[in-house]
Amino acid sequence: MGAFIVLEGGEGCGKSTQARILYQHLLKENHATLLLHEPGGTPLGEQVRHLLMAHQDKREDAMSPLAELLLFSAARAELLAIVLRPILKEGGVVVCDRYTPSTVAYQGYGRGLSLETIAQVNRLATGGLEPDVVLLLDLPPEDGLRRKDEKERQRFEHEPLAFHRKVRQGYLEQAKTDPKRWLVLDGTLPVERIADTIWHRVEPLLRLRP
Repeated sequence: MGAFIVLEGGEGCGKSTQARILYQHLLKENHATLLLHEPGGTPLGEQVRHLLMAHQDKREDAMSPLAELLLFSAARAELLAIVLRPILKEGGVVVCDRYTPSTVAYQGYGRGLSLETIAQVNRLATGGLEPDVVLLLDLPPEDGLRRKDEKERQRFEHEPLAFHRKVRQGYLEQAKTDPKRWLVLDGTLPVERIADTIWHRVEPLLRLRP
């Protein structure tokens, strides 16, 4: 079995940048690795991504939180079946930009859906597959949103500040309940320093692989 590494965080936290840096580092160390992002990674996932990440500013176009949850979960189920599980079975290292913790933080804490319902849907979509480590880039939402160009903002970036504060709370609550799996990183630190800390956490995990 390979290694499954997930990067998480709110808008503008820098997780996608760190995912790419980690991916490049793994390649340099000659690990068979794959960089994925959610939703996406499959034809269905990319279609769902386009639908979900588009900013809907008309009331009649608004999507219900439950529909949002199920669309994300459908894309995830497809990604696991077609891409993620086969790579892990072959012993590869998967770096994934978002996974089930995003669903808990955004649709649970942010949208207010039942955490029990989300847990059930997540188990159904993933078959219970958990990451080996979750790297959370924690950043005050005010700082993260300032990093985003107003013209390039997508669906969630148009939500009010109160929503993003709930999302951050959701992430920190999850990290608190599973400290062995989660590593909380200060998203205000320099990119290089964060990357070094991530590698220090990931490298021992790779040594444990068969």
